[in-house]
Amino acid sequence: MKTPLSLVLALTALVPPALPAAAPDAPSPYEPLAFLVGHCWKGTFPGGDVTDVHCFSWVYGDKFVRDVHVVHRGPGHEDQGESLYVWDAPAKQLQYLYIESAGGFSRGTVASEGDTLVFPPSHYTENGEEQTYRSRWQRSGEHAYEVITEFNLKGAWTPGFRVHMQQLPAGQTR
Repeated sequence: MKTPLSLVLALTALVPPALPAAAPDAPSPYEPLAFLVGHCWKGTFPGGDVTDVHCFSWVYGDKFVRDVHVVHRGPGHEDQGESLYVWDAPAKQLQYLYIESAGGFSRGTVASEGDTLVFPPSHYTENGEEQTYRSRWQRSGEHAYEVITEFNLKGAWTPGFRVHMQQLPAGQTR
């Protein structure tokens, strides 16, 4: 028995056309920072008297990343700072603006090299004076990372400091 053409056309209309395969979501430009977000991290500077705590969070959903930090230099002696990380789509780079309680600031970029965040040379400016620095944050397991910062003094890179940052338990900020 032949199926009438009108029935074939009617049945065909009921079948949705095949949709093209959805393109996979592009990775977030903030992916290199994602392991930090939602956690606070604490490190002790060489000598053991000064600690630094960084707490990372998303801003406006997942549009930006904020890093609020406090350097504890003893009772009543705290320096505060904040970095805001932004994706500059035209430049195709992750950038940051860092500001701190003494009035200093710096701007720069950050790139990912495997499990390391690389902060190329940048200038920290405070009271009209500049200091050139560069830094690397290398993951050390799932709950820690190493910060290695160098300063440019008279045209030569010299060691600044190395700090092991350890993830703090949930809810702890000191």
